[in-house]
Amino acid sequence: MSKSRKPIVAVVGRPNVGKSTLFNALAGQRISIVQDVPGVTRDRIYTDVTWLDKTFTLIDTGGIEPDSKDIILSQMREQAQIAIDTADVIIFMVDVKQGLVDDDSRVADMLRHSRKPVVLAVNKVDSVQKYMTDVYEFYNLGIGEPYAISSANKMGLGDMLDEVISYFGERGNVEEEDERTRIAIVGKPNVGKSSLINKMIGENRLIVSEIAGTTRDAVDTPVTRNGKEYIFIDTAGLRRKNKIKEELEHYMIIRTVSAVERADIVILMIDATEGVTEQDAKIAGIAHDRGKAVIIAVNKWDAVEKDNKTVNEYTARIREVLSYMPYAEIVFISAVTGQRVSRLYELIDMVSENHAMRISTGVLNEIMSEAVAMQQPPSDKGKRLRLYYITQVGVKPPTFVIFVNDKELMHFSYTRYIENQIREAFGFKGTPMRFYIRERKEAK
Repeated sequence: MSKSRKPIVAVVGRPNVGKSTLFNALAGQRISIVQDVPGVTRDRIYTDVTWLDKTFTLIDTGGIEPDSKDIILSQMREQAQIAIDTADVIIFMVDVKQGLVDDDSRVADMLRHSRKPVVLAVNKVDSVQKYMTDVYEFYNLGIGEPYAISSANKMGLGDMLDEVISYFGERGNVEEEDERTRIAIVGKPNVGKSSLINKMIGENRLIVSEIAGTTRDAVDTPVTRNGKEYIFIDTAGLRRKNKIKEELEHYMIIRTVSAVERADIVILMIDATEGVTEQDAKIAGIAHDRGKAVIIAVNKWDAVEKDNKTVNEYTARIREVLSYMPYAEIVFISAVTGQRVSRLYELIDMVSENHAMRISTGVLNEIMSEAVAMQQPPSDKGKRLRLYYITQVGVKPPTFVIFVNDKELMHFSYTRYIENQIREAFGFKGTPMRFYIRERKEAK
């Protein structure tokens, strides 16, 4: 079984060239499940885009506050660096109406040296006849053919996307046949991610220091334990020149998206001395949104004063803030002393199995009929919901389709009820589950 992962495409460009218009044009209607949860990022930094038969994650590398010329250039460089570090393909966006600007050339130099595939999109070309000669001017950037597009009018996007997905073959829409469980360790800066990986691999491979954001690169570390192989993905650290807190957070979220995208299991680390924060909720929301198995590791537990109620109080607080992931497993650890780190390996094995678990259609339908008998489905204006059939269509995460007589009647709460009945029978601890509701006309 090959591990497939969605390629990551990042958009880079000066302020006001139309990056967010492009983002919205391509994002279409995919609104994430977590949208109404407090603390989960509203500003859509990433979205899934499907073109032809390829799906990829599109990342917006962030807004630049037009402050002064030098700040724009330094922030663009920072964004280009994020894109180079995390993306498989980069869309470099320029504006035909402003023409070729010095900043464009400087950023193009960086992108050229990165050896990553770059697709040059010349935006705001609402008339090809009128602007074509201006478009050709962008050949001077030396990063290949300029694609004339208009994000606002959705013109020219097809050719540009054809070019984008043409690079996936080389960089892999599918990674090598790899049975190993991939684990991304995510969390706020300084929560102890590197210390935990060091403990789990039993040697100091990563450079750890007290300054927030000093882990140097995204490091994939293979580990063999009791004859099983694992790969730990460390979310890459930040360059130390982060003057701006927001940018640091934005940068962290992009890093997290790219690490989570490549993982099967996400270990979200929370700092016990600070408790669960809104930033933790944002990071957790990414893992939930991407359908990954989740373990919440409360770190620095040795540094907390405890009585016999502390664990319950902490657990209740986490469940409250991360209410959209009641399935996540929670463990209290100390990455420094190694307390309960071996328990983490047991949890990884367990949630990994659950994330890939399949249940036969016969058994699922038995559970569903019992559930319907115990709590009758909702009705509206005299019409009652009927559930005909359920089947599992995928794993990682376990994904189910339920056929019903009327989609409108299948309320979220009833879907949640069916999910809970399946969980009661099979556990599925640590993994989210996805349900799709399909309508089937009643046989006359």
